[in-house]
Amino acid sequence: MSDEWFYGSKTRRTTSSWVAILVAILIIVNVGVVAYSTINSNEQMNRLSSRVDTLTFTVQSLNSELINANAEISSMKNTLTNEDENVTTSPSSSLDLIGLYNRTRDSVVLIDVTLPAGAAQGSGFIYDTTGKIITNNHVVEGASRIMVTFINGTIVNATLVGRDPYSDLAVISVDAPASLLKPLKLGSSTSLKVGEDVIAIGNPYGLADTLTSGIISAVGREMDSSGNYPIVDVIQTDAAINPGNSGGPLLNMNGEVVGINTAIPTETSRGIGFAVPSDTIVRELPSLISKRTYEHPYLGIQGQDVTPGIARAMNLPTGTYGTLIVDVTKLSPSDKVGLKGGTKTQIIDGASVKIGGDVIVSVDGIKLKNFYDLIVYLQRNKKPGMIVSLGIIRDGAAINVVVELGVRPPP
Repeated sequence: MSDEWFYGSKTRRTTSSWVAILVAILIIVNVGVVAYSTINSNEQMNRLSSRVDTLTFTVQSLNSELINANAEISSMKNTLTNEDENVTTSPSSSLDLIGLYNRTRDSVVLIDVTLPAGAAQGSGFIYDTTGKIITNNHVVEGASRIMVTFINGTIVNATLVGRDPYSDLAVISVDAPASLLKPLKLGSSTSLKVGEDVIAIGNPYGLADTLTSGIISAVGREMDSSGNYPIVDVIQTDAAINPGNSGGPLLNMNGEVVGINTAIPTETSRGIGFAVPSDTIVRELPSLISKRTYEHPYLGIQGQDVTPGIARAMNLPTGTYGTLIVDVTKLSPSDKVGLKGGTKTQIIDGASVKIGGDVIVSVDGIKLKNFYDLIVYLQRNKKPGMIVSLGIIRDGAAINVVVELGVRPPP
């Protein structure tokens, strides 16, 4: 029995060992499985992480490409927009000129005159519905007959209403159907800016209803007239002006008259033309219509710009500018208050100059740079009978002289 027990016992111990071994094997296998699973899981995680990194990089790359593409699209849109604007700007500008011309051309007329020496042509524009037409004085001066041709071909006689040779302005009148009398509006020439667009309409060389365009090249210019006296405060433009344009309107882009085309420095246009400003027209029209003339303020002096050479020759303070009175007209307003002209002639900077007279350095408290400043101030702001205060230097002393302005004699 002991053997059996032993064996039995032994048999029982052997079975337990196998169970223990089996359990151990199971544990080892389980651990291995777990370990393998863990390892496999880590590899999968690493693979997934790698794929995520790859996808992230791809997304970032695509996002960068998308940003660049959007930038290119935006740039293309801007380019197309600019091209569209460029395409529409030119026709728009042209359409503005077309519309402006069509709105104003019916108000511009051709003027034919009969002169002692033959015939001549010019232009004019309708001022009001009573038949008043504005033109240049030199267009109608000395004419024995004036004929006006409207844009539709209607021709009528005209009569002279008034004229001013000093500003080269004239007003004529016609008896014409009301349907032909389409006035142009007078604008402000004071507000003109250099570089501003303008157009000129007239009849150069008899080519009726011609439009030219340009800009305001300068303002406040001085222009010599056909009578050899200066016309001051004129507009300079590069709009083509030729013989026959005289008397026609210079218009801003609102269709307002800012000047009357008057002259060019040569026989043919070279990009320099002059127009009497609309402010001068507005100032003179009432008098031209009611009195047939316009009275300009008058001092009665001949003057010259004060140059550094003249200032040195007359021992004037350094930096003195203004008008040296060369001569004083007898019985003129200046003569009546005792203004003095030059006393001796001297060669200064290669030219003969009559020095020793009064030097006008200011007018009504406004400093003067030259003689032209004095003339323009009087033309813009004064009328005959008005008082003007002149600041002068006489024999080294500064004094004020008050002058009552007279009427400028006819040329």
